[in-house]
Amino acid sequence: MAEMNTWQQFWYYLENNGAYVRGQFARHFMIAGYGVLLAALIGIPVGLMIAKKRRLGSAVIGVANVIQTIPSLAMLSIIMLALGLGVTTVVVTVFLYSLLPIIKNTYTGMVNVDPNLVDAATGMGMTSWQRLYMVEIPLALSVIMAGIRNALVVAIGITAIGAFVGAGGLGDIIIRGTNATNGGAIILAGALPTALMAIIADLVLGFLQRRLEPHGAS
Repeated sequence: MAEMNTWQQFWYYLENNGAYVRGQFARHFMIAGYGVLLAALIGIPVGLMIAKKRRLGSAVIGVANVIQTIPSLAMLSIIMLALGLGVTTVVVTVFLYSLLPIIKNTYTGMVNVDPNLVDAATGMGMTSWQRLYMVEIPLALSVIMAGIRNALVVAIGITAIGAFVGAGGLGDIIIRGTNATNGGAIILAGALPTALMAIIADLVLGFLQRRLEPHGAS
């Protein structure tokens, strides 16, 4: 390998460690996905609530903003003190960072629903719950999806740092490269799949976002 250039070493590494890279790729995506899923399960209802009780909106979004300003390594270290090393610490970190885009986009999507449509639904005799699930959420869904899309792309990057607390994932390959002599090829073997994962996630969720846009939306 010493006589190979970096790209030749990269392909050599993949040929000999393909199963390991694939395994870490899947592990990386699952960690990021679990964190964003938990954030969606909490963040969407919170966004719906503050859209109905707007006095709470600035306070809730302000708290989520404060969480977002904490550096990711610092956040990992803080959570590690409570939960120790491993996957759980990274999932909780991803969860916390994913709350802001999901809550904010849910809130934005809901408050921008055309009030004339809501009034029309009320005039048809719909209850508040029927209006929420049959009119308001469907109209806001593309904006909510945009928040989930942003959260997942950011989560993929944060999960790479999770290797420092023993969570594995593609960040583990990057760390191995930084500790190796002439480890540029190993770093690429972790960094390029991470970037590819983020690009694919963005494209897929972007497609879903466009499909969920109300007819006639620009």
